[in-house]
Amino acid sequence: MTRARQDRVVALLARDRGWVTAATLADALGVTPRSIRTYVTAVNARAGAADAIESGPHGYRIDPAALPRLRETGAETGTPRDRLHSLVRTLVDADDGIDVHETAARLYVSDATFDGDLARVRGLIAGGGLVLERQGTRVRLRGPEEAQRRLLSRLVHDEMDAGALDMPLLRRSLGAEYVDPDALQAFKSALVAELPALGYYVNEFGITDVLLHVAIAVDRTRRRRTIEEPGAASPPADRIAEVVGALAQSHFDVSLGAADTQHLATLLLTRVVAPAAEGENDPRERLDPQVEGAVRDAVDRAAAEFAVDLGHDDFVLRLALHVQNLLHRARVGAWSRNPLTRSIKSSYPMIFEVAVFIAVQLRESLGLDLQDDELAYIAMHVGGRLERSRRADAIVTATIVCPGYYELHELLRSSVVRSLGQDIEVVSVETRADPDWAALGTDVILTTIAAPAASDRVVQVQPFLTESDVERVRGAAARVRRGRRLARLRAELEQYMDAASFVRGFEGMGDEESAIRRLGSLLVARGVIDDDYIERTIERERLSSTAFTDALAVPHALTMSATRTAIAVAVSEQSMGWGENRVQVIALVAFSESDRAAFQTIFEQLVEVFSERDSVQRIVRRGVDYAGFIDELVAVIDG
Repeated sequence: MTRARQDRVVALLARDRGWVTAATLADALGVTPRSIRTYVTAVNARAGAADAIESGPHGYRIDPAALPRLRETGAETGTPRDRLHSLVRTLVDADDGIDVHETAARLYVSDATFDGDLARVRGLIAGGGLVLERQGTRVRLRGPEEAQRRLLSRLVHDEMDAGALDMPLLRRSLGAEYVDPDALQAFKSALVAELPALGYYVNEFGITDVLLHVAIAVDRTRRRRTIEEPGAASPPADRIAEVVGALAQSHFDVSLGAADTQHLATLLLTRVVAPAAEGENDPRERLDPQVEGAVRDAVDRAAAEFAVDLGHDDFVLRLALHVQNLLHRARVGAWSRNPLTRSIKSSYPMIFEVAVFIAVQLRESLGLDLQDDELAYIAMHVGGRLERSRRADAIVTATIVCPGYYELHELLRSSVVRSLGQDIEVVSVETRADPDWAALGTDVILTTIAAPAASDRVVQVQPFLTESDVERVRGAAARVRRGRRLARLRAELEQYMDAASFVRGFEGMGDEESAIRRLGSLLVARGVIDDDYIERTIERERLSSTAFTDALAVPHALTMSATRTAIAVAVSEQSMGWGENRVQVIALVAFSESDRAAFQTIFEQLVEVFSERDSVQRIVRRGVDYAGFIDELVAVIDG
């Protein structure tokens, strides 16, 4: 039993907050329900409270109040990861190195086990500018201070949830006895207050990484471990460096050197801030024309490939500035974490796919390889642009039925427009007490009188709109929009799937590549794609996992070159590993140029269906053959 699996159970329960069955947790971890019970028992023992994770007829549910207690318990001592981190911290702090036998004895392991741990350290530092030297029984870590700090940062990220600055974990991971949590939070507040005055927007998602490096800089400076020589800094970096130095002095009572303040200023410029539109200087002055040209070309290609509206100068400028910062971070391997990566990928798969396409173009033009967290930041830029030009079919039409009495119907209409203008469009107002209900053809009907028959599209409201009325109308509008989306999905799935491209079980699919080849061969046999399409699908998978939910993977190529759009599906009650997830449904989708419009429908709505845990289990357990799979899928879609 491993601490990592216990933590995974905690993470899944913390994310859902409601009841989760043992079978669902077991599917996600690739273990048996009995193992889940063992992990839950271990977590409760660790927390010192039997009800940290509550069990019941509906499965397991976590007490949110127990989460801080679980984090404070720290890593399980004696585990390989804990030994590795302890060994790295010792090596970073020891100028003269460490004695192999003494350190092995302190860690209560044999010399052979310790040699294995040293091999893991070598793997951890590979390519990071550090080397592990051994002379006799002494081992030393050699390399610049900047590289040692990046290594410490990596340790913290390995133990900490993405995006969450957990001070107990931070101090334990760094051995940072010199960092006061309250002072760090006060430093952040003061820094965020100062940056707008210098003409910058603040990205709160990226500031956690900078605070981590601030904590490292303070701790290492107090240990007399400083960065020796400052590099050349730009005027913006100089101004920010002055602010960082002054705030470090006032909040930590420590004098950071010029190299440290410039390093932190560079981190802020490349991870946390963006020039405000009303700033004194034109942001384009700081932009490399080559970067701007590459981004503009990538955006134009994405707009053409996905038929989306991206060609706006302000969007290209902001994205180009972001990409230029990415290039700076890539040169030193300083990637930025994004706490929204998982939710963006599962909730907006089409937007994430556009970001992946843009990243592929940037890799070819600028040599820029990106991780999922950085892809999610590009997706946030794309999503922000597309939100401004969202489709008209998101609007839900409404009729108001309000029998005439002075201006009562006009007052109701103005209230509806004011409170619900972004959700519905009022196209008619019926003031008769006996309207022809059958002739009212809008998506929803808002009525102050009882309708002759109950219907999901009829919402009875008060003449003077209440908050409860507003929420119920929003719910009705959301049902209409979801119904539209899923109706399109149903029609397209029935068009693009058939029994010859359905597989029950994952036999022979040991990994992502073998699964793609197995499903791809079914479409090759039907003349839909060729072997080259399969290779490009595998290449896309290597860029970023296509497991968009805990249950579903949607492998595909980035180019729409199939002879016609088709889907090959594999379904199994037993999950298999896919990237960092485990999935029970694999839908290999081959898109053709003529069906470009289907891309968004299939991606977003298929992911929506398989994001609902109960629906997934119903489909995979009852869909024992193609007919059963389609029947259950349609039943879920139809609600």
